[in-house]
Formats: sequence, C-alpha cells, structure tokens
Amino acid sequence: MGDRRQHRILVVSDFFYPNFGGVENHIYYLSQCLLKLGHKVVVMTHAYGNRSGVRYMTGGLKVYYIPWKPFLMQNTLPTFYGTLPIMRNILIREKISIVHGHQAFSTLCHEALMHARTMGYKIVFTDHSLYGFADVGSIHMNKVLQFTLAEISQAICVSHTSKENTVLRSGLPPEKVFVIPNAVDTAMFMPAPERLKSDEIVIVVISRLVYRKGADLLVEVIPEVCRLFPKVRFIVGGDGPKRVRLEEMREKHSLQDRVEMLGAVPHAQVRSLLISGHIFLNSSLTEAFCIAILEAASCGLLTVSTRVGGVPEVLPDDMIVLAEPDPVDMVRAIKKAIAILPMIDPQDMHRRMKKLYDWHDVARRTEVVYDRALKCSDQHLLDRLSRYILLTHLSSKFQRRVQRGIALQRASGDYSAELS
Repeated sequence: MGDRRQHRILVVSDFFYPNFGGVENHIYYLSQCLLKLGHKVVVMTHAYGNRSGVRYMTGGLKVYYIPWKPFLMQNTLPTFYGTLPIMRNILIREKISIVHGHQAFSTLCHEALMHARTMGYKIVFTDHSLYGFADVGSIHMNKVLQFTLAEISQAICVSHTSKENTVLRSGLPPEKVFVIPNAVDTAMFMPAPERLKSDEIVIVVISRLVYRKGADLLVEVIPEVCRLFPKVRFIVGGDGPKRVRLEEMREKHSLQDRVEMLGAVPHAQVRSLLISGHIFLNSSLTEAFCIAILEAASCGLLTVSTRVGGVPEVLPDDMIVLAEPDPVDMVRAIKKAIAILPMIDPQDMHRRMKKLYDWHDVARRTEVVYDRALKCSDQHLLDRLSRYILLTHLSSKFQRRVQRGIALQRASGDYSAELS
C-alpha cells in the first residue's frame, strides 16, 4: 500500500446485480478495482427475489441483500428510519469509514446517507442521471436531493454536464463536486477478428424501448433510412413499453426482413450483437454519459447519437456523429456516418478506447475523493440546522424563479428549455 490510505467503504444503492444497467455495472467494476487497490468494499442493496442475506462475489466483494422488497422501478419503499437498525449494524460490524451512495433516484441511497451522517460518518454521493426542473417528479426529487446532500462530504458526477445539473438541483458548492467519467471493460468488448463485409450495412440499436431513450424517434428514423439506403439493415435489441410502436412501424412499412427485433438482450450477449454491426445508433432524449456508447466504440462501431446531456463529452469527434433529437437531423447524421464508414478501423478504435477509458483510472480518481472526504471537518449541530433552514428558503425562492421562467417561455412559444 505504501503511503496510500486504506479505506473501508460501504457502497449503497437500490440498483445492483442481478439487475443489469449502467449504475449496476459502475458499482461492480469500481468495487473490484478498489479491492485491487487494497481497500475494503462492502455493497448494500435490497433483496432481489430469493436473493437475500449476505453473498460474496468475485474478488471477495461482500454484498448485503437486506430484506427490503422493491415496490417501484427497483426502488424500495421510503421508510426514513426503518433501515436505521440494519444500517447501523452493518456500519459497526464492517468498521466502515466512508459511505458511498449511488443514484439520486435510489431511496435506499438517500436513507443510508442520512443515517450515516447522523452517526458521524463521512459520506460521498455519485449522481448518474440528469433531471429537469419543471415536471412534478423532478421538483420533488430535487427537494429530496437538497436535504440529503446538505451535509455531503464530497460528490461525484459522470460528466461536466451532469455536474452543472447536480449543482443547480442540490445547491452544492461546485468545489465539492468532482467529475469522474464511467469506463468500459475493453477486455470484454473487443472487435470482431475480421472486418465485416461492406455489401450490407448493419445499424445496431441496444436500448430500453422507453420515451426517455428516444424510441419514438426510431419509429420515424428507421423507415426513412431504409427508403434512402436499400443496403441498410437494423438490429434492435431491448424491451419496453415502446416496443409495440416499433413493431407496428415494421408492419406498416413492410420492413420485417430489414428490421430485426430481438427483445431483451442479456449483458453477456451484448458484445456478440455489437460486432455483427457497422454503426451503433443512440437516440436518447436525455443522457448523463451513456456507457452503451463506450461499449460500441470499444467493439469498433462508429456511433451516431443525439446531441444531448453529456454525450458530446464521451468520444472524440472522429468516432461519433452527433445530431439534434430530430428525425430529419438524425437521418442526415446516419447518411454522414455511412459515407465515412470505410475510413473507420475497428482495431485502432479499440486501442484508443483502452487508453481513454479504464476502470482502474476511475478507481484511483475515486480514491482521491475519499481522501478529501476524510479531511472534511465535522459540522456542529447548530450549523447543520441553519443549513437546513437556509435550504428551505433557497428551495422555495428558486422554485418560484423556475416557474416564472417557464411561464414566460410558454407565453413566447419557446419550449426548448422545458424539454431540456
């Protein structure tokens, strides 16, 4: 270890394996790399079906699946103090020094941070998503975030856009928020040994088929691309409520032989699906980072994506073609990608991704955040109470300003800020 300080970290989130997603992968890979650096890492999440109690994963990663059942989108029911006894037991048993919560939408994360701060532990929070300021859900989530992060030691965001969003929503001082991007396991996502033939161009889509991921855009983009380029074929992996719309589009335009619908794709099979294509298409309407783009680039695919959130920060300009979240502009971007496709070298792209994104680098940078968190001074009870009172005042004042701004935009017919 040398001069490196050893930490005992409790990672808390409602989102972890066996559920699959960007947050789940981030927690797992980061934990494995922190273990290799000599730190102790323990994960706490809710029970998944029959998976309850203590389990051990690769590298000796200890996971507490506490007996709390999810009730909405893998989130547990808010109990405020219901989780305090088991949380206190884990903190003392494992001799934890830092509590690291992940994802603003996680109920368990908010409760763990609140209990840990009450018990005097240093807390770190990582935000993985972007949220708005106008809809009812975002307004309430932002208020919860303000109080949860009122006494945060340090915070982490996955992109600079995400940092700006989190600072505005939570009222955190910008100097307390670090930007540490996601990464990709390049050993798992490797290009095909031989370059694919160019007599047919395959465009791959792997996404949850929901509104936020731009499934409605795909309904308009796919038929137009198929009309303009007879050699183009689509493979769509993913499931969700918008899958019906895509299947109706395929029937309406008689594209059964050119649009293949695979449904939900296990994460172990994602690489096999990616290397069967030439172009990866991402149509998200909001995205803090998008790990799927990293996985596609690591497999040597040229990416076409909407210019939203933190996506423009992810890849160099010669590895991605950006478009506005508009069907016409997305078709234009796909046309441009097809034109530059012969100049793309999948093996070279993979080598570049190995240098750009590495989980070990993410772990080392997170280690620095932990070191800084432990150096933060403890606040007196009166200081903590005054901080809460100030947040209440600022929250109501900020909300009135947002509502006035939205009213003015509606009066002038400008809805762009609401969509963002």
